Amino acid sequence: MQNARHVEEIGQVLEGGQTGRDSVVSASWRRCVELYGMDPMRSDPAHIVTETELRDHRKQAEWLIAAARSGLQSLFRQVAGQNYVLLLADAKGVCVDFFGDELFTEDLRRSGLYLGSNWSENLAGTCGVGACIVTEEPVTVHQDDHFGNAHVALSCTAAPIFDSLGQLAAVLDISLLRSPAPKTSQSLAMSLVTAAARRVEMANLMAESPRDWVLRLSSSPEFLDVDPEAAVRLDGAGRVLGYTRAARRLFPEGGTILGRRIDEVLGVGVDDLPDLMRDRPTEERVIETRDGGALFGHAIAPKAPRQTHQKMRQGGALAGLTGGDPAMARLLDQAERLAPGTVPLLISGETGTGKARLARAIHMSGKAAGFLSLDCAGLSAGALEEACAAASGPATLLLRRIEDLSPGTATALSGLLDRRPDLRPVSTSCLDPAGIALPRPLFHRLAGCVLSVPPLRLRRDMDWLISRHLRRHGADTIRLSPAARAELLGRSWPGNIRELEQALDVAAALCVGPVIDLPDLPGPVGSDAGAGQTPPGSVDPWEGLEQVLAACEWNMARAARRFGVNRSTILRRIRASGLQPPG
Repeated sequence: MQNARHVEEIGQVLEGGQTGRDSVVSASWRRCVELYGMDPMRSDPAHIVTETELRDHRKQAEWLIAAARSGLQSLFRQVAGQNYVLLLADAKGVCVDFFGDELFTEDLRRSGLYLGSNWSENLAGTCGVGACIVTEEPVTVHQDDHFGNAHVALSCTAAPIFDSLGQLAAVLDISLLRSPAPKTSQSLAMSLVTAAARRVEMANLMAESPRDWVLRLSSSPEFLDVDPEAAVRLDGAGRVLGYTRAARRLFPEGGTILGRRIDEVLGVGVDDLPDLMRDRPTEERVIETRDGGALFGHAIAPKAPRQTHQKMRQGGALAGLTGGDPAMARLLDQAERLAPGTVPLLISGETGTGKARLARAIHMSGKAAGFLSLDCAGLSAGALEEACAAASGPATLLLRRIEDLSPGTATALSGLLDRRPDLRPVSTSCLDPAGIALPRPLFHRLAGCVLSVPPLRLRRDMDWLISRHLRRHGADTIRLSPAARAELLGRSWPGNIRELEQALDVAAALCVGPVIDLPDLPGPVGSDAGAGQTPPGSVDPWEGLEQVLAACEWNMARAARRFGVNRSTILRRIRASGLQPPG
């Protein structure tokens, strides 16, 4: 009698009637009859592939089984004793991994809840795995939701698993041989299987990404580091190389994801990723979304070893610090070679050149787990000891503005380094190393190698730095007019990158419409406001003329603006110095 009612209901659905079934189930019933030519009166047994076919399916799914195994074991422990069975099916519907109670092995085999069973919809009819493959959405097919009579006792809840390129890779199914009548009884099963599928995608993405950045995201800071909701894999330029399915909602519907820059959809660029590492408090790692919301981010730096000493590895923490400036490239090559070791480093450079950012990138490229950052101005010996006592194991000790270290704290630092060989000091200073007034023994302990960061006025990638920072304000909506860009490229920037970024922030706030023009730019500050100013750090006002010309690509007008003089003055100085433009 029940079979007759089931067949009658299927007939109603085929005629366009409403029976109260889920739309997913009704659509599957129609496919079973209209596409696959199935007969609901038949009780076909489970479809089991041969041993040879099963070996082939499992071999092709080795990576998937490895990524999912731990998650399946954890999920099965959660439902142990409740008679649930876990199936991992590949994208063709064949079960390639299985967890179930050995006491019910024979019953499970007969029902198809076992290795080698093929649950594709065109063979098994309406079922959890088959419907999930078709819809690519989590589904519950409960009891007589099933098309075939052979399966109406089962309750199957399935969730899709996608690979990092956005393609359906597998289905995770949790089933019961017998279950309570209400379909709502499977709500917990749905929650469990969707969470487990998300974790499998995360595990697979992490396994694929040793050479790249991974940005993990969560709407809640409590779960960010332990069970994030979504993740994207990024190269050294911040372009998306892979993603979990939950990250799909960050991007415009129907648009491409792979190859897009992450700063197009989130208020974060690749150079900001070191600030989202685990050494910062979770609640401070906030990322704005383009719709005005916010997420919490956890960035994981590349772990792969450098391939050569001459070529910086793609996607490393250091890769996002230059847009092709030769001096910065040489500096970062040195930094990359030094990062894995324990040589103490002194990073010198004018204020605002990015010394602390370089120090953090070196730490991310090294082997030390801990990271301590201390400002030497006003740092007492007690505060130094207290901060370092919290670090256990190898750690990077960043000492900002080492020239401000007091004599008493300098003595304490010497003793601390004697007792703690696991601390690697990385210091920064705005002074020339020769002008740092520290006891010579301590200075040499801190300056095993000096890395000098070039000032912004000598960098050839200023245009790249401008474009990179503008992207944080929305590259598609805010841009510079040619005149405004020429003005910015012509300034000498005594405050360096920090001053440039602040000027762009002000201009972005003041501009009306999508274009930043000359009136929107804040005026130059400090010595840059007057004509004929001396470039910061120079004694002779024309010292560094050749470097400035190279940074300006020998554009006389741009070089003249940086020196605050007329173009004719630049030409006279070039002749007097005997300089020649490159061939």
